[in-house]
Amino acid sequence: MDKIRILSWNVNGIRAVHKKGFLDWFNNEKPDILCIQETKAVRKQFPPDIRAVDGYQLYVSEASRKGYSGTATYTSLKPEGVKYGFGVEKFDTEGRTLITDYGDFVLFNIYFPNGKMSKERLDYKMEFYDTFLEYADELKDQGKNIVVCGDVNTAHREIDLAHPKENSKISGFLPEERAWIDKLLDHGYVDTFREFNQEPEEYTWWSYRTRARERNVGWRLDYFFVNRDFMKNVSAAYILPEVMGSDHCPVGIDVIL
Repeated sequence: MDKIRILSWNVNGIRAVHKKGFLDWFNNEKPDILCIQETKAVRKQFPPDIRAVDGYQLYVSEASRKGYSGTATYTSLKPEGVKYGFGVEKFDTEGRTLITDYGDFVLFNIYFPNGKMSKERLDYKMEFYDTFLEYADELKDQGKNIVVCGDVNTAHREIDLAHPKENSKISGFLPEERAWIDKLLDHGYVDTFREFNQEPEEYTWWSYRTRARERNVGWRLDYFFVNRDFMKNVSAAYILPEVMGSDHCPVGIDVIL
């Protein structure tokens, strides 16, 4: 049996996190797969030493808008196939989705939209959610195992953020956003972290304002979901809050194949 370690991190700018020791951290952690979100860069803008990391293949999904969104997957395992999006132009042009098929499982690295800007962006977010779920369900119905990681931009339950009541009318904790995560679970997916840890005050994002991270006033916005049948292969799920460099911290799972 092989143990595979998969990490996911919203880096809030690959060039910014590069200046804060990203490569040292990466070389020290040596995950089998690292999924990053919010790169804010196209491939050629990645600093050379993280564009070619020894032992890893790099796949980059680029946004058409400069300095915006973007996802990237570093993998030491060779995927059987790679897709950049769902085949829906209005979502794919933002570079939010990278799908790598490893045979044993299909890995979705996704930077889900933020709905705070406007009613239009909230509608876009909800439509993105449904488009993703339809796409993943189709693969699951074909017998594929599904692993979904990334910044989902929604805290699911009151336990998942420091101030639930104060944020109940803010995008990221709206009833319809939370209900969509309920729907995801109803469709046969599992929030891996909560299978292992039911403790409060476990967060993955902290506002840069008001020293929120020092005080651990945060939100759990970053997740790994897997289909229920694949959960037996997940031996651990965790948050790495001590890792600095972004307003998010990495999350991860260990998978036994």
